[in-house]
Order: sequence, then structure tokens, then C-alpha cells
Amino acid sequence: MPVVDKNVKRRRSGELDKAFADLRGGVVVLAIFSFAINMLLLASPLYMLQVYDRVLVSGRVETLVMLTLLVGTALLCLGLLDTVRANLMVRMGGWLNARLGPMLLATSVRAKLLGDTSGGQSLRDLSQVQTFVASQGLTMFLDAPWSPIFLLLIWLLHPLLGMLAVGATVLLLGLSLLNELLTRNLTLSATTAGIVTQMHADTAIRNAEVVRSMGMLPALTERWSSGNQQALDATRTAAERGALVVGLSKFLRFFVQSAILGTGAYLLLSGQASGGAMIASSILLGRALAPVEQAMGSWRNFVAARAAYGRLKARLEQIPQEPERIRLPEPYGNLALNRVSYAPPGSRAPILDNVTMRVMPGEAVAVIGPSAGGKSTLCRVLTGVAIPTSGEVRLDGSELFHWDAAQLGTHIGYLPQDVELFPGTVRENIARMGEADDAKVIRAAMLSHAHEFIQALPQGYDTPIGDGGSRLSGGQRQLIGLARAVYGDPCVIVLDEPNASLDQAGEAALGAAINRLKADGVALVIVGHRPSTIACADRVVFLRNGRIEMQGTRDEVLQRMRQPMAGKGPVIQPARPAG
Repeated sequence: MPVVDKNVKRRRSGELDKAFADLRGGVVVLAIFSFAINMLLLASPLYMLQVYDRVLVSGRVETLVMLTLLVGTALLCLGLLDTVRANLMVRMGGWLNARLGPMLLATSVRAKLLGDTSGGQSLRDLSQVQTFVASQGLTMFLDAPWSPIFLLLIWLLHPLLGMLAVGATVLLLGLSLLNELLTRNLTLSATTAGIVTQMHADTAIRNAEVVRSMGMLPALTERWSSGNQQALDATRTAAERGALVVGLSKFLRFFVQSAILGTGAYLLLSGQASGGAMIASSILLGRALAPVEQAMGSWRNFVAARAAYGRLKARLEQIPQEPERIRLPEPYGNLALNRVSYAPPGSRAPILDNVTMRVMPGEAVAVIGPSAGGKSTLCRVLTGVAIPTSGEVRLDGSELFHWDAAQLGTHIGYLPQDVELFPGTVRENIARMGEADDAKVIRAAMLSHAHEFIQALPQGYDTPIGDGGSRLSGGQRQLIGLARAVYGDPCVIVLDEPNASLDQAGEAALGAAINRLKADGVALVIVGHRPSTIACADRVVFLRNGRIEMQGTRDEVLQRMRQPMAGKGPVIQPARPAG
């Protein structure tokens, strides 16, 4: 992975901070609602205070009725405000997901290209943060500033009651901190282990055919179970420790509720406080301790959301964002590589070494060579999927990474060795999951000779293909992948083993499609070994161990490759410069 400047890292992670900064307006509104809610919560203790100290003393029923109407109205307003506050938090969580989701999806795709294997974990982390923002767990931060006010009111009723309430609050806060110390590392360990085991499970399910056919399920299950057991052990230990602390906090809370009533009764008997003060102090203590109780109940969710936020920030610091590029003129398809080398992130051994070649519009270049020679990597470099370690790839004279990625993608067709289709219809897959132009879809299907079999499907072009094209054969997926590659009339098309799953008729159709694309002025790069593929090529490049050992016209290279069989000299001769 390329080294990233610290200022750039700060700027990238700042996107996350900026999104949360943009929530400040909503947080201010929530704070206002919380102020109103907590003020209205005083209605109950004030009601009890007035009933005990005024109504029972005066015996005035009309005063009782008026007080009841007032407290009922206040509590109704409280319920409405609390409902609005909860809905606002849900909307804020949804806004955060909508704001960051597209960026994190794009970041996950770029991370995959750089060798990251976490898949959509960043989107799951965003969902974790969203859930916390939208849940009642956030209310503990909104209500906590009002606890000192309730404690002060208890103190005003009587200092002894205030000291008891403050002492209980301090003890509960101490238990909350103890809960954090006892469970933080365990919760993080459980989360990390859970992420790894989920990745193992996703990989096994994605490769179900290989797993089933070669009896790999027991070994994979054992590996998954080992990691899952680590996650379960850490979760269980954290839960047991947390349960102990929560049990102590419940004991303390219930005991203090009783103790403050008992203390109020003592003060009442000794003439130092009224009955209303005794009841009101108990209600106020419950409100003062409510945020602490909420914190104890939702602490694990808070810890998980905090860890998810940390992972999101680290991801945005590590993975480069696509810079905004100027829109360049539409390309013709003049593709050139100049001394290109490529080594995977974290490796010094190059897969491509000093590769120089050119592909002109209307020309088909076949890339051949032994397995593991770098052919598929060359395809990835040509399409901008892999960034060269050194050298440059140019399209119509402009370096490939000077193009806007979205604009460049419309002018490049790519059929990878392993064709991956997306959940959706045949029509949507051919149209690259964008807004489909029916005429272009049918043209692409007919050009790739997929139209006939598509028409035989139950719903034709509107047939759902299943996850990854599971309802189609390998050859059908190959043809749809080819139709997707030629959709929109790209000027450069790269085909990596395009006939791997095709029968003889399919190969003939592929050859006809290649000849048609050449006639349309498309620059083609075709990786393959079968004679039908090479027969369509104008030029051939022989790649071995990441180096071009031969390149030239088709007949010239094939003749030179036959020389060892005829006993006419060495099999490999120095490659001529491209051009």
C-alpha cells in the first residue's frame, strides 16, 4: 500500500469528522428538547410536593383537581417531546448513513484493489454507529447534564437528603467506570474475533462449490469454530463481569431509593422536612440516577459504536480517495505501456517487470505465455484496476490515472478471468447496473452472441440471474460478461481468457465478435492460448515471469515459437521495442 502523507490522512479522516460536525445543528435541537423534557420531569415531584404539603393540609378538592390537570398536561407534553426527540435521532442516524455510505462503499472497493480482505466491514461499522445514534443510548449523554440540577434540588429540600443522593451518584459513576475497565478490552477482542470469523464464513459460503466438491467443509468449520469460540469466550467473560457490576448497581440504586425514603421519614418525624419533601426527593433521585442507569444498560453498545468509529477513521486514513479529475476529451483507444512494473502491496518481487507495449485502435493484441506469467495482472494494469509500481500507462497520450474514473470506465470494457455478475436482471448486468439503454443492451448482447440464449430464458432480458449469476451456466455467464464489456461501445476492451467456459460454437461466436470490434476501431487486448483466440490477433505478446520475451505480428511470433521444434535455434529472442 502506498505511503500516505499525514496531512492527507488527516484530510481523509476529516470527512468522517465533518459528517459528525454537520450533525451539530441536530444535536443542538436535541439538547433543546432534552432541556424541555427534563424541566417537564419536575412536574411529578412538584405535584407530590403540593399534594402532601398543600392539598392534604387544606383539604381543598378543587386545588387537587387543578394540580392533576396541570401535571397531566405537562406529562402529555413530555411524552410528545420525547417521541419527537426519538424520531429526530432516528433521522440523524439515517442521514449519517446516507452521507457516509457511498463514500465508504467506494473506499471498500478501492481497499479490495489494494489487497484488503475486510469486504463490507466498514459499512457494517457505519451501521453500528448509526444504530447507536438512533437508539436511546444517545439520550444518556443528552440527559446527563441535568443530573446535577436534580441533585441540587434534592439538596435544597434538605442537605442530608442531598448528601445521600450525591454519594449514591458518585458510587454509581464509579461502578460505571469499573464496568468500562473490566469489559473494554474483552469487548474489543470479541468484536475483532467476530469480524475475522465472519470473513471466514463469507469466504466459505462464496466458494460453496469448491468447499462441497473437495470435502473442505470440516476443516473450514473447525477453523471457523476456533475463531468463533474465541469471540464467544471473550463475550461471555465480558458479559459475566458486566452482569456483576450491573447487579451491584441495581442493589445500590434500589437501596438508595429506599434509604432516601427512610431518611425523609426520619426528617419528617423529627420535624425537619415535610411529607412532600420525602416523596419529591425520591422521585428526583430517580431522575438524577437515570442517565447513569442508561449508561450501564447501553454501555456495550456504546463501546461497540466507539470501536466501529475508530475503525472507520482508520480506514479513511489508510485508503486513498479518488481525486476529482478534469473531464478529458473522448479517447480513440490508443493505449501504451512504457516500462511498467508492478509489485503487490507488501511485496518486493514484481509480477510485471519493465513491460513496454502498444495497442492501436482497430488492432487486436493477444497476450500469451505460461501460467503465473503476469497476464492477468497486465489486464488489471491496462484497465486501471492495479496501479503500476513504476512506469506509466497512457490512453491517447494521457496517463491513465489522469482520467476521471467514472469517465474512463465508460470507455473501457473488461472481461476478467472469473466473471462476477451482480444480483439483478440480465438487462441490468449488461448495462453495468446503470440506467439501461435498451438499444445498446440488445446491440451488446447480439455482438457477443448472447441474444439467442437470453431470449430462451424465462423472462428474457428481465430474467433475474440470482446472486453472482448462480442460475446461469459458466458459458452463459461468460457471454453476459462479454456483453457487459462491449456495452456502450468502449474504445478499449480487455478480455482475460474470454473462451475459458465456451464450447466450439461459443468460440466461433467470440471470434466473430472480435473481428466486428476490430472493424469498429476498438483496441483489443486478449489473453488466451487457444488457436481460435490467437487467430483473431494482429499482434502477439509472449509474457513469461512478468517480462515480455517476444512481441510482434502474429505470424512472426508463432514462427519464432516453432523454431525449437524445428531445431532452428533458441526459443526466445529479445523483444523488439513497441510501436
